[in-house]
This record gives sequence, C-alpha cells and structure tokens, in this order.
Amino acid sequence: MTQRREFRLPDVGEGLTEADIVSWRVKPGDSVKINQIIVDIETAKAVVELPCPFEGVVASLLVAEGDTVDVGTPIIAVDAVGDEAADRGGPPPLGAERRSGGPGGRPPGSTLDPAAIAAEGPRPAADDLVPPRPIAGPDQPVPADAAPAAEERHAVLVGYGVRPGSTTRRARKAPARDERSAAGSSGTGPGPAVNGGGQPATVLAKPPVRKLARDLGVDLAGLAGTGPAGSITRDDVQRAAGGQPAAAPQAPALALAGREERIPVRGVRKHTAAAVAASAFTAPHVTEFLQVEVGATMDTVTRLRDLPEFAGVRVSPLLLVARALLIAVRRHPMINSTWDEAAQEIVVKHYVNLGIAAATERGLIVPNIKDADGLSLPELARALAGLAEVARAGKSSPADLAGGTITITNVGVFGVDAGTPILTPPEAAILAFGQVKDAPWVVDGQLAVRPVTTLSLSFDHRIVDGDLGSAVLRDVGAMLHDPARMLAWG
Repeated sequence: MTQRREFRLPDVGEGLTEADIVSWRVKPGDSVKINQIIVDIETAKAVVELPCPFEGVVASLLVAEGDTVDVGTPIIAVDAVGDEAADRGGPPPLGAERRSGGPGGRPPGSTLDPAAIAAEGPRPAADDLVPPRPIAGPDQPVPADAAPAAEERHAVLVGYGVRPGSTTRRARKAPARDERSAAGSSGTGPGPAVNGGGQPATVLAKPPVRKLARDLGVDLAGLAGTGPAGSITRDDVQRAAGGQPAAAPQAPALALAGREERIPVRGVRKHTAAAVAASAFTAPHVTEFLQVEVGATMDTVTRLRDLPEFAGVRVSPLLLVARALLIAVRRHPMINSTWDEAAQEIVVKHYVNLGIAAATERGLIVPNIKDADGLSLPELARALAGLAEVARAGKSSPADLAGGTITITNVGVFGVDAGTPILTPPEAAILAFGQVKDAPWVVDGQLAVRPVTTLSLSFDHRIVDGDLGSAVLRDVGAMLHDPARMLAWG
C-alpha cells in the first residue's frame, strides 16, 4: 500500500526561517529509504544535508535548485510504502486541532516521531487557518468551487508571492479585515487587485515589497512592475508613494551585455551582510592598534613544531595568538561579554567559545571552538586545525557557528598589516592579527630588522571602556613579544 506524502522543509537550527535549495540528490522515479540524504540546503549559517523521513518512490520535486523557500514549505512528494511510513509525515486536515483539542489533532499526552516533526513543519494557529486551494500559476485561475471566502481569499492573495516558473509560495500572516483592507474595499486605499471577472488577481511582488506598499498606502494593483517578469520592486512602490508614475519596463541595452553581472545574495553572504550591518549600527565600535615585535613568538612556533605532542598538526603563530587572547580573557573577564538590550544587563561569560573568522567559497563564516579556555596547547592546536579543515570543506554545522563569545580574525594570511574588524554579534570584542613581516625596530637604542606584526582590537564601547580595551590589547601584545609570560600569567 502506498500513500503520497510531502516532506516539509524543517528548521535545522536556531529558529531559521528559510533556506536555499542547493542540489537535489534524487529525481522523480527514484526509490528512497528512511534517513537517506535527498537534498543539500544552504541556510544563513551552513550547508546542511537533509534525510528523507519516508521510504518509497519520489513522485515529484516541488521546488527547484536555487529556490529560496520558507520553513514548513513542502519540497518533495514521495509515494510512501507501508502503514508506518504513511503515518510519518504531512499535516492533519485543516481544523483537526479544533476537533481534537490537542496540537495537530493528536490527543493530549500522545507522542510524535521526530521524523514526523521534520516532515510536518510548523503549523499555523487554529484561528489563522484558511481553506486550502489548488496551486495555480499566473495564467491558471483558481476554480470557483475551490476558492475560499472573500475575506480569506484576500488574505491569501496579499500574503503570497508567486515566482514565475516555480510553485514555491511565501506565506505571510495578513489580517482578514483591518483599516487598510477596509479602505481598499471602498476604493480609498490599497486592496486586492481585481481582474475582469471580479476575482482578485495575482500581483507579482515579494513580501517585503508588499509590506512597504501597505506601510506607504500604495495600491499594488495600480502599478506597472519594472522587475523580472513584470514584478513590482521597492523602487516602483517608492516612486508611486512620491507621486511619480512608475517607470515603464525598459529592454536592457545591448551595449551592456557581458559588462555587468548580478549575483543573488543568499545563504551565508545574506546572513553576513545583515549581521555586520546590524553590528555596525547597533554596537558603538572602538578600534585600537598595537605594533609588536614577535621574534620570540616565531622562534617558539619553530620549536613547537619539533615536539612530539604536536606531531601531525600544523603549528602557526595563530596558535599563540589564540592562547594569549584566552589568557587575557581570564585576566579581564568583562571583555568576554554581551549586551542584553531587553534586560538592560551586561552578560559576562565565564567560558570562552573562541570564534575564528574563516573565508570560504560561500562567504565569511565564524565557527568557534567550544570551551577553548579549558584546552591544553596541543588540544587547542588540533581544534584550530580541525575547525579550519571543516570550514574550508563547507561542512561547518549550525552548532559550530552558534554561541561564540569572542573572535579572532587572521587578516595576515591575506598579506594585510591591520584592519578595523566589525564585531560578531552579540560579542563585545574581536581581535585582528596582521601579517608578520620584517621591519625596522629599535633594540637597545640601535636600529635593527625584526619580525613585527600589528594587532587590532575592536570592542563594544557600551561594555568595554578604553582602559579595559587597552589592557587586553597590551597583555596580548606582551605575551606575543615574550611567550614566557603565557606561563607566568596562564
């Protein structure tokens, strides 16, 4: 016995709301087993492999590679075999929650297989449910007998954006009747677009554009979209709000062919852009710089490489920089803190999850070494090597990227002397380690050539005053100038 089941995109960690479909590992007609990897997805933090919660035959792939879909969206349909597999996924009939009095229509005290949770995805509250309707493309009207009531249809059409060539829809909760929708029905404000048959027409616009239109009081139905496939853009809405007519779509100039390239902002790069922008305009940054002569550090690195404890591990100056920062945190705990805006409190972390910024093909990520302050030097060296290897392979998990408390960014590997690093939210400090190079240096009143590096420490000035930031930077520099201090202070 087979029964068609849909696998919904699960939240793979930390409350993520959407993901990109990177690559499918199966195609329609393929047989799949429970826990077989069927698709790679890219979230804002990492590339994740998703296993199938069903056993059966792939009926169809519901989203295409490259699509961005919301958590809870069906992504694959499987003709599942066996009674047990048939019960593993798919949401209950709409309204089941009301009939049973329990979540998802299950009686109180019942249990649910974890695979079913992943397959079902998040359910809306009972009061938010609207009758289902067939998925239709831009040129396929919804049958009259399948259309929901007028108010619910308005909420559905306003809350969904349709991407040409894709069945992916982005659901957003929209009030059935509010002042704006009421105004729209009377012709005095934005309301649902209506086609010649008196039915609401689909308007091509992304959810953020729809929200902007609602906020500015702009009727999307009256705009000519200048985006792809005639979709309405933010510029179209802003021009309409300013009293300027929306510009008609223009054909791209042939002279520009091949001279420009557009790269979609997705996954890690999208998350990084949002994080650094929020960090730059939320935490007041201060950056201090310190030049350090590190001849003794370079000699120590050479000696460590010959020790049996470090056999098979690449020892670099970054290892001693990390150890120096960990000791400085122990001496100055406030540098390892976060700002809790809601509670108006400073949260001091008495453990160190040491973040190491890593440049990958997918963008900048900051995996961290959990409880790095409790590791011996050989253990720290192996943890750094493992972290770098996993990051370069694109295998860092959401858990690897979450929970960092303070970060090091090694800009020296790019041949850069120094920089003003931006804090990794919500951390209070980040240390940049510049390249080590020979430079003129005064030794005992005489000019000499010595290996020199520049350290840059950025910190959140709400938490870290200038004297604390200077003390931390000075201590790190002193330990790199004379590694014996790590023994004395650590």
